[in-house]
Amino acid sequence: MNSGQQTTDKQRVALVIQYLGTHFHGWQRQAQERTVQAEIEAVLADILQRPVSVTAAGRTDTGVHAAAQVAHFDATGPIPAHRWASVLNSRLPNDILIRASAAVEANWHARFSATWRRYRYTLYTEAQPNLFVRPFSWHYYYEPLDETLIQEALTPLIGRHHLAAFHRAGSNRTHSWVDVQAAQCRRSGSIVSIEVQANGFLYGMMRLLVGLLVEVGRKVRSPTDFQSIWTEERRDLVKYAAPAQGLCFLRVGYPQSPFPPEIWFDSQPQFLLPQASDLKAVNL
Repeated sequence: MNSGQQTTDKQRVALVIQYLGTHFHGWQRQAQERTVQAEIEAVLADILQRPVSVTAAGRTDTGVHAAAQVAHFDATGPIPAHRWASVLNSRLPNDILIRASAAVEANWHARFSATWRRYRYTLYTEAQPNLFVRPFSWHYYYEPLDETLIQEALTPLIGRHHLAAFHRAGSNRTHSWVDVQAAQCRRSGSIVSIEVQANGFLYGMMRLLVGLLVEVGRKVRSPTDFQSIWTEERRDLVKYAAPAQGLCFLRVGYPQSPFPPEIWFDSQPQFLLPQASDLKAVNL
């Protein structure tokens, strides 16, 4: 085939997608609600003049953000795979952005080819509200949070565990086994971030997990109590889910990613707010 000729053969295209979850009823297409999947599929259908199915690496709930969701779809026509990002961005709403697009093998699958997913939950602990932090964090200022206790509670989660205590009703998943690969809590000034990486996540898992970890951080429960709850599968003791806006689907891992790390590795900026010691040096 001539190198300048444009192919019309079927090709599988992978996408790295960012979205602000605030005004979405999650990723998955729903009949009466605005969803990320439906918005992207509508644009693709308009371009390709046929129904198009977009498959994602993971489904996010109502109000949850994504920094580097990965999805794929099958296309025919003259548009090269690497051009789909700009083509879609010219038509998608402002709260969805395609970071990059790339051609992948016909058997490559955004969900089944992935080996892990990672989420970040952000808490803002300063007493004063901050408009620029609010859409992406849980403003938790009622009591101090001890991040070292949260980390102590998180560490035993690493490994393969049955986490039914953090599995919301309504899922069609038949089991609650999860391989947790990393779990960490960090503080930067008044920002506390909790990150968990696993082969997959249960329905509602991260928000239920964070809700219980906050009880540890405020010393209502000990790290030992926390571990007993999930090892004994006491779903009845996990009563509170953290608010959706603090949660971000951070990234997805593949044995060989079709995208360079700068596209997907850490594309949710972290808030770096000043320490109290920094403010003392300010001449007000």
